[in-house]
Amino acid sequence: MTAHADVIDLAQRLIRRPSRAGIDDYGPVLGVLEDWLAGHGLPYRRLHGGKGDTVGLLIEVAGGRPGPWWALDACVDTAPYGDETAWSFAPDCGEVVDGWLRGRGAADSKLAAAMFCGIAAELHGRADTLRGGLAVLLDVDEHTGGFGGARSYLADPEAVRPAGVMIGYPGLDEVVVGGRGLWRATIAVHAASGHSGSRRTTPGAVSRAAHLVRLLEEAELPDAQGEFPLPPKLTVTSCHGGQGFSVVPGLCELGVDIRTTPDFEARDAERLVREAVGELDVRVPAPRPTTITPVAAWPSYRLAEGQEPAAALLGAAAREGLTVRPKTAGPSNIGNLLAGEGIPATAGFGVRHEGLHGVDERACLEDLPAVHAVYRRAVLGLLGSS
Repeated sequence: MTAHADVIDLAQRLIRRPSRAGIDDYGPVLGVLEDWLAGHGLPYRRLHGGKGDTVGLLIEVAGGRPGPWWALDACVDTAPYGDETAWSFAPDCGEVVDGWLRGRGAADSKLAAAMFCGIAAELHGRADTLRGGLAVLLDVDEHTGGFGGARSYLADPEAVRPAGVMIGYPGLDEVVVGGRGLWRATIAVHAASGHSGSRRTTPGAVSRAAHLVRLLEEAELPDAQGEFPLPPKLTVTSCHGGQGFSVVPGLCELGVDIRTTPDFEARDAERLVREAVGELDVRVPAPRPTTITPVAAWPSYRLAEGQEPAAALLGAAAREGLTVRPKTAGPSNIGNLLAGEGIPATAGFGVRHEGLHGVDERACLEDLPAVHAVYRRAVLGLLGSS
């Protein structure tokens, strides 16, 4: 079996083991990986989360000469299927039809995981020629948003901290070298509850929350500045309050997501929200003050021109005849988590794809040889081999 056929075969078997985040047992998909790794003589171990659950597999290929370690990362948990009746094929079919690999995870990111396993297997056979080492992280806690595999890897005292990470999200034309950060919070808006038919006319919590939404959405945010090409963005993502019709609601909870930039960081986002909340409580007073509970914060990041591992990946793509541009992403990704740890990361270079997180997900296998060659060339360059 050729190297590419071996990668495709592994990806097909991974797709046929459903691993939807928070829905499926990850044991079967991990078992497929462990059987493959053991069969290829690769050293690996399980990574465990805070509750003792398995959150990923870590492959480690130590080179024969001193030097920095680099990491490849791909998730093997997936988004849910959504409306299965809307699919034109079974979400777990793993079939290859007209040069496309079909099924949930084909694009994000089981094909990349299989490809990275193939690269690790090749390098393991020539480890003595390498400088530093290569780690391959196969995360099964990515689509939850917890990134438990990455967190466990970075916290593992036995693992060598990587000098940089390349994340195998799909997309042939771009390498993501940065992304907006985020600040998220829930906001509890209070009011005096009572009967909706009473003579009292004080606004309920839902009405007060609607007023707060207007204040938030009317708040001024700065434009994009400097070398970071995107501006910050505020979105009210949820609103929960009230029950039935006869009760004036005493509590309404909002979810707020603010995408941050180097010139508008988490502290700026929190200050904006606190100012809006303070204005609400003055304009439309209530028996209890509005409370803010921050739930997540990641920094924005953007790699400098020529910084590794982006330079190696972009250079390898150019040498393989591909036109690939660096991109700063609007959504956050696992690169933001790594940036918070001081570890540079790329994301978003892989095969062309359709239906990612949607219906009829599939990945273009015509692109696999070139993408595989780019990552192989980049890794070998970083490890001082050729």
